[in-house]
Amino acid sequence: MITDHYLQAFLFLLPMGILAGIVSTTAGLASLVSYPALLAVGIPPVFADVTNTAALVMTGFGSMFSSKKELTSHKKELIKIFPLTILGSIVGAWLLLSQPASYFSKIVPFFVLLAGLLLFSQINKSKSNPLNLTRDESMENDAHSPVYKTVISIAILLVGMYCGYFGAAGGVMLLAILSATTTMNFSSYNAVKNVSLGASNLIATLIYAFSSHIYWEMAIPMGIGLFIGGYIGPKIVRIIPDKTLKIIVSILAVLLAVDLFVKAYF
Repeated sequence: MITDHYLQAFLFLLPMGILAGIVSTTAGLASLVSYPALLAVGIPPVFADVTNTAALVMTGFGSMFSSKKELTSHKKELIKIFPLTILGSIVGAWLLLSQPASYFSKIVPFFVLLAGLLLFSQINKSKSNPLNLTRDESMENDAHSPVYKTVISIAILLVGMYCGYFGAAGGVMLLAILSATTTMNFSSYNAVKNVSLGASNLIATLIYAFSSHIYWEMAIPMGIGLFIGGYIGPKIVRIIPDKTLKIIVSILAVLLAVDLFVKAYF
């Protein structure tokens, strides 16, 4: 039987999910919208995090259907990133279930701030090259270094862990890494980010389904909205210039970091 409370929650979470899906697939900040929305309907913090992760799986599916062009052109990059984010999400999900509920809120602001600043640092990177190499040539030289490959792999693994653990602005973190280490344009590595983190969320959700409590009745309307927003987002990314998107995402990430810091420490 559908109660008035659930109907109100459904009608609230569906549009919030659409907005979160758009924000996720354009800026990597879905939890800026979806996590507070789940808290607003009465779900406790850690369970809201778990339910949010389950709903975010649908963003990956929505963006996958909308980004076939970008994904087809960059299968190699996707195959490299997939195992790292998935392995990381398994470790992150385990950490969430084994650590005190209050612990994760203390470290999140610093990760979000770091990601925002890193992405901001990449806005004019192609214009600054002391060796007079093109961006493609410079990155090609770096890519052959074993140390470079190891560092990047560890960074992506850590992002996967973070997404399985909490996930707020996890997309920004991966965007920052891909922006700094690939020659793809924003729409392409954004598509790779969307699908990779969608898979990461799926693995974490499978773990949570057997080890925690997911509020499926709330995850469903949120997930439907996220699928719709996830489909719309990549189309927007193709229209807005890369530099503009990076500036917007960086500013939003810093603002989110400040908000999370205040809530965690004051």
